[in-house]
Amino acid sequence: MIKVLSALLMISSIAVPPALEAAETGRPIPKEYFGLHIHNIAKAPYWNPGAAKTPWPSIKFGSWRLWDAYVSWPNLEPSKGKWDFQLLDKYVDLAEKAGIELLLPLGLSPAWASARPTEPSNYRPGNAAEPSDLQDWRTYVRTVATRYKGRIKNYELWNEVNLPGFYSGSKDKLVELAREAYRTLKEVDPDIVFVSPSVTGGQPAYIWLDEYFAKGGASYLDVVGSHFYAPTHPPEAMLPLIKQAQAVMAKHGLDQKLLWNTEAGWLMESRQKKKVPLGLIELKWKKLDDSGGAAYVARALVLNWFRGVSRFYWYSWDNVHMGLIELDTFKLKPAASAYDRIARLLTGGILKDCGQNKSIWTCSITQADGKRLWMVWAEDDTVRDWQVPGEWNINRVEALDGGTLEIKNGVVRIGPDPIFLS
Repeated sequence: MIKVLSALLMISSIAVPPALEAAETGRPIPKEYFGLHIHNIAKAPYWNPGAAKTPWPSIKFGSWRLWDAYVSWPNLEPSKGKWDFQLLDKYVDLAEKAGIELLLPLGLSPAWASARPTEPSNYRPGNAAEPSDLQDWRTYVRTVATRYKGRIKNYELWNEVNLPGFYSGSKDKLVELAREAYRTLKEVDPDIVFVSPSVTGGQPAYIWLDEYFAKGGASYLDVVGSHFYAPTHPPEAMLPLIKQAQAVMAKHGLDQKLLWNTEAGWLMESRQKKKVPLGLIELKWKKLDDSGGAAYVARALVLNWFRGVSRFYWYSWDNVHMGLIELDTFKLKPAASAYDRIARLLTGGILKDCGQNKSIWTCSITQADGKRLWMVWAEDDTVRDWQVPGEWNINRVEALDGGTLEIKNGVVRIGPDPIFLS
């Protein structure tokens, strides 16, 4: 939970922070950058089977990653040759009607196809192992890609492969899976976008990714995917993780490929009556209150694009521990409203630059309609008075929730919640 510190009533008159190097500044931000995970839009949650299904998101977003959505390989082909596309068909229909682009992860392995069918995993036994027969894998990939040709444009090899609960095989086996999936998908539709297996964590994750690319994995991808979680830190801690991923990409000649953050988020305080234990994660991870959740969402979305991430799939819309809505009432949390505000402000606009001076960040944005906007916040959670640079010619200041804030003698109050000046 963010703790907002009381600051002395002192004016910090500072220069505009210098612009930091960024890969995405200067390019209009597409709506697909703003991604979500949605779990229970067509199926009640596993932990509460009698609950109502989640309504379609009322916030602005442009892409949807189908993870923890009951449509992985074990769900689609629970026994060899017996297919169940009912749920995935619903998702595809919903996405098409809303103009939302889908990303479908291809792993896990069903037990019947698993190389180690009784091995524990984060899901069911055998799910984390590679398939024992590559022909089963090819058949699965081809069947799905053919059925949804032109409707599902993006496929991801596997989720968080550096964690044995998700993937327990070798890097060599994973390269084989990548090669066969890549070739099969491109045979079905050359326009399909194939995303690398994602990794998560700090330096060990990018050592893992480096070794995977060195074994041949770099040859079978269109986009590099990673999970830039910073569960005990503020969003600014994502920046060095992104930089590590980009360094590995450059080492293997992939610096011209797009980088997607295919999953990230924080624990959020929730008010649902039914409690679901989370174990050690709940003790170790930072849990954000309403204000903190909104601030982190806004800062993370802006900073990922600034640092060169081309897509960000927030985890998640309706997760019991990390969701943007209250699951008993489906009421939007302030974090959801912040997501919506940032998506509406930035879609079609250009993030000109971001800069940091000590703990204060400023980002310059040209919106789709040509209007100039500045976003300002304090990374260290301290609330303070701040002198607005005179050359900005500011006449309006808004809070993250859209409320009007006071500017007096060119001074505004800033803290961890971003404010917007125009």
